[in-house]
Amino acid sequence: MDILLFPATHPWLTLVLVAALLAVGFYKPLLRLFGFVIVPDDSIGTVTKKFVLFGRHRELPPGRIVALFGEAGLQADTLAPGLHVGLWPWQYDVELVKFTVVPDDAIGIVEACDGLPLPDGRVLARHVDCDNFQDARAFLAGGERGLQMTVVPPGAWRINTLLFTVRLERMTVIEPGKIGIVEARDGRPLDGGRVIGRAVPCDSFQDARGFMASGGERGPQMNVIPQGKYRINPSLFRVTQVPVTDVPDNKVGIVTTREGASLATGEIAGPEVPGHNLFQDPQAFVNAGGTKGLQEQVLLAGRYFINPMFATVEIIDMTEVPIASVGVVVAFVGKAGVDVTGEGFRHANMVRKGEKGVWVDVLDPGKYAINTYTHKVRVVPTANVVLNWATGKTEAHKLDANLSTITVRSADGFTFNLDVSQIIHIPRNDAPKVIARFGSMEALVTQVLEPTIGNYFRNAAQNSDVIDFLKKRSERQAEAKAAISAALKAYDVGAVETLIGDIVPPAELMKTLTDRKLAEQEKVTFETQMEAQGVRQQLEQATALARTQAQVVDAERKVAIAEFSAQAAVKTADGAARSKKITAEADAEVTRVTGQAEAGRTLAIGEAEAEVIRQKIGSMESGNYAIVQVAQALAGAGVKLVPEVLVGAAAGGQGGTLVDVLLAGLVKDRLTTAAPRVDEVAA
Repeated sequence: MDILLFPATHPWLTLVLVAALLAVGFYKPLLRLFGFVIVPDDSIGTVTKKFVLFGRHRELPPGRIVALFGEAGLQADTLAPGLHVGLWPWQYDVELVKFTVVPDDAIGIVEACDGLPLPDGRVLARHVDCDNFQDARAFLAGGERGLQMTVVPPGAWRINTLLFTVRLERMTVIEPGKIGIVEARDGRPLDGGRVIGRAVPCDSFQDARGFMASGGERGPQMNVIPQGKYRINPSLFRVTQVPVTDVPDNKVGIVTTREGASLATGEIAGPEVPGHNLFQDPQAFVNAGGTKGLQEQVLLAGRYFINPMFATVEIIDMTEVPIASVGVVVAFVGKAGVDVTGEGFRHANMVRKGEKGVWVDVLDPGKYAINTYTHKVRVVPTANVVLNWATGKTEAHKLDANLSTITVRSADGFTFNLDVSQIIHIPRNDAPKVIARFGSMEALVTQVLEPTIGNYFRNAAQNSDVIDFLKKRSERQAEAKAAISAALKAYDVGAVETLIGDIVPPAELMKTLTDRKLAEQEKVTFETQMEAQGVRQQLEQATALARTQAQVVDAERKVAIAEFSAQAAVKTADGAARSKKITAEADAEVTRVTGQAEAGRTLAIGEAEAEVIRQKIGSMESGNYAIVQVAQALAGAGVKLVPEVLVGAAAGGQGGTLVDVLLAGLVKDRLTTAAPRVDEVAA
């Protein structure tokens, strides 16, 4: 209750308290009302003067925007942090602005709205010492309006934002494995014939003042920016990142420059000049007299910071000379050489290493960093080389890829194909002579080997018929080797061997030869068969004779074994050697005695049998004995003795005789044969 009654009981004290509270809550507007301005520690105060009632500097000079001498308008001076008096609100408009803060990874690009106009042809305003644009009076004393070449580095800056506009840009960062290519938007114009601005000291384009003061030229710049972070004004320099130049192992880099002196008349590449760090210092290259265009010097394996606006690099393989070969160098650059071959070689000139022409010194097997645009290396095999004149057959070296089977015509008018293989050898020290004369191994084959070998065999075939050529193949091969060897020796090429391969005579001739050969073989076959048949006949005759002789001997043995044995013994004795005559005569005598004994025995048996027969006949009539003998013979032959037809008594009343019986049997057989059987007739 006492608190509620306090205003009523103490009115003046209450008024003071209210005033104090208002002063605490609204002290700044109150102070501002009395001309006081308090600027915080992180800000500045920009001042705009509304009017000037009297004095010399009441209005701004023509063309000016910012006042330097108290004129009405935007004021060049700013209010630093702290308390400022006398700035009556009805005359001065004060705006509190935070400090311009540039982060650590950025820069400030400044544009001034007041200052001197830019000279004609200029894009950026020149540098003025003005404490990084914090001293507006110093800037306006000579600074130029527009984009400024000087940048604001990282930090907090008290920059008058009424005069300067600051735009933050990221710092230029060149990544690993890349370089920065720079193009200047301001500077001196390039001289006539120049395509790239010369190098000037400017701290990797971070010092724009130094670039302009040293005479930097607009356009592409010679110098490049290596890896790192840079405070480069993007309003003056445009930076493009490109990869560094890497030359891999077993490769070389061929360089072509875009800046330098012009090539001398008759030259195709610039000579090597010192001091440019392998084209990484373009200005040194130009100062040393380097020429634009193709360069004789090459880059070996490694990493290079070469400006692609200054020079381009082509990566190619190193030149390899394989085993069993040499490399002959043909140089298109260098000083004019003096021929070192002497009077013995008049076909071309050869020079020493480093001179223009065919080098007399060869490259042994290995890899070489050679500019293939200024030097050509012709590989010449020093081992034996086989060349095939055979369609569809070629070696790995491909020198005989265009060679084909040789077609020749014989003396008898036949055309036939001939496969030939030629083995050649080129000595190491003669390889430059071959290249100096022909230019390449392919030219040697087409200009010398192909016509020489082809024409030789065509000429040789015309002096012989096909059959003779085939029969004397070895002789032809030896003659060809000698003739071709002599012909190639004049070209410093050794002929190791000439080999005749497949010979394909005409088809009609081959048919004739085949038929003739078949006939000859058939004749031999027939003669052999005839001889075989003669031998066979003799064998058959001998066999038949042997068989007949056995039968004759057997028959004669039964008739007169003794006499035949004697004759056989005599024939055997006649056929035997005289050395066996005594033995044969003894055997004959034995045979004769044996025969007489056998004959005596047979005679005795016959006489005994005859005596028995006489006695039998004596015991009966001779007619009856004969009938008995006939009956025995018929029974032994299987003839039926009992007749199937009974013959009656004869008319004379006598009984039927044996003759009658036999006649009846014959009649029956005839009737049976003549009359068909009953069952056959029925059928």
